[in-house]
Amino acid sequence: MVHPPDTLRKKVLQSDCWDLSPMFQTIEAWEALFRTLEKKLPIYDDFKGTLAQGPDALLACIEFDHSVGRDMETLYTFAHLKNDEDKTQSDNEGLSQRALNLYTRIGEASSFISPEIGAIPAEQLTALLDKDAFAPYRFYLEQIIRNIPHTRDAQTEQLLAMASESLGAPQRIFSQLDNADLTFGTVKNPAGDVLPLTHGNFITFLGNKDRNFRKTVFDQYYQTYHDHRHTMAATLSASVKKDLFWARARQFDSARKAALFADNVPEDVYDNLILNVKKAFSPLYRYLDFRKQALGVDELHMYDTYVQLVPDIDFHMDYEQAVVTCIEALAPLGRDYCRTLEQGLLKGWVDRYENKGKRSGAYSSGCYDSNPYILLNYDPDSINSLFTLIHEAGHSMHTFLANKAQPYPTHGYTIFVAEVASTLNEILLARHLLEKYRDDPKMKAYILNREIDNIRGTFFRQTMFAEFEHIIHTRSGENQALTIETFTSVYKGLLSVYFGDKMVIDEALTLECLRIPHFYSSFYVYKYATGLAAALGIARRITDKGKPAVDDYLAFLKLGGSMFPIDELRVAGVDMADIAPVQAAASHFESRISELETLWQSI
Repeated sequence: MVHPPDTLRKKVLQSDCWDLSPMFQTIEAWEALFRTLEKKLPIYDDFKGTLAQGPDALLACIEFDHSVGRDMETLYTFAHLKNDEDKTQSDNEGLSQRALNLYTRIGEASSFISPEIGAIPAEQLTALLDKDAFAPYRFYLEQIIRNIPHTRDAQTEQLLAMASESLGAPQRIFSQLDNADLTFGTVKNPAGDVLPLTHGNFITFLGNKDRNFRKTVFDQYYQTYHDHRHTMAATLSASVKKDLFWARARQFDSARKAALFADNVPEDVYDNLILNVKKAFSPLYRYLDFRKQALGVDELHMYDTYVQLVPDIDFHMDYEQAVVTCIEALAPLGRDYCRTLEQGLLKGWVDRYENKGKRSGAYSSGCYDSNPYILLNYDPDSINSLFTLIHEAGHSMHTFLANKAQPYPTHGYTIFVAEVASTLNEILLARHLLEKYRDDPKMKAYILNREIDNIRGTFFRQTMFAEFEHIIHTRSGENQALTIETFTSVYKGLLSVYFGDKMVIDEALTLECLRIPHFYSSFYVYKYATGLAAALGIARRITDKGKPAVDDYLAFLKLGGSMFPIDELRVAGVDMADIAPVQAAASHFESRISELETLWQSI
């Protein structure tokens, strides 16, 4: 049941909340596992200096470390989910902080493992890769071997592990400030209702047909960031410097190279994404001109880019009906996929609605021994919420299938491939809705408009974010200052490039760079754009080839983290080392604009 966004957590119906009890029935059970793991910390000392003594000693250490890591992930997952339910509850924040602290201590205690393995002669390590006992750990060992040039001696690794909790402070400070402390006041909507302005309803309000209301919401929301701009710039600057520290500590030339190394993604992939997206500015500018004309405004502002162009369509879909719609849209992926997903979405995977103190946005999160949980702030009056639900469902089914198919050491897939599963689900939903409303020109135009705006937001906006990240990290690497003026001037320059003269760049919009949580996970956002390109390629294969393409895709989902991401995507039938998928995504965007322009004539 939908309730006001300022509802206290304790008053939310249990049926609208995720069920975390399969992990821990009580806090006492969590505490018991916490104490057990603490007692295991000294055991790491027993393995120090033994790993080169032979395969048995090495295997025993690896198995112990993975066992501890598996339990630690369960502890942490529960703690961070509880904390995200209500950021104002200090008990939940305490669980999260303690879990992070234990993570750090385990990292410190186990920090000798990689250096000791790396010190074993290469021929001995390579010989272990084909032994049956090491089969679950083959890719793990291959990665250690690959990381030898970036692994420090045991003492330095211990210091780096000790530093990890403190160096995570910028992200934690930003999260607490953004989710718990910032308030945006209230606004009066066109109907005269006084409503709280929150992260959860900001985009919904920007979709309102009343332009004065949209402008008020936009200005008021960013005024809060303006009031805290120096603090938020300081946290972002500290986060960038943290990334630079890790890169230099690991002997990488740059923070970007360090971030991409983990996925074995060439820097050319990043650069070619930006280059080829910029080559697609012509259809983007064409669409912005179309939007300006359709809205009948003299000049286009950012607060004009979220409102639907098709008038007199009031979208409403209750959560339960949204689940039905998602399952219908995902039918091409097979009965087993859909049956599992439907059960999860209705019975315990999802925390559905906004409440006071709840983390903003949406995500899918879980571990090897938990359900793949989904945090939502579902709004039945927003079609974006429907797409968010199916997006996060893609992540969760990826997790479910990978966990089921892979042993613990290789279950965890990378973010690079994660965005493929979620974005493909959105593509299938758009196709389903276009077919469902094929005889309704207005509704079809509405769905097309939504898909175009989604591609604009993912393909172009996230690439702009990626370029912003690259610029500020490069400046930091060149020992330049990162101040509020640095961030806003760089961001304003990119806004001018990506939107040309087609949109007025309000000064408030330059503060947008301060509110993007993904900037605290360095070089993350480009994966949304590459994920979209890969997903569109897979969707085309499913349309053209049917079941064989679906089988390839499901096989890809089940790979988990058993291969590097670009190799995994080749299993699904797309090669992201080639520029073709990015170019094809740009062509798809242009074709959807042409469809909307043609359809617009009949409305």
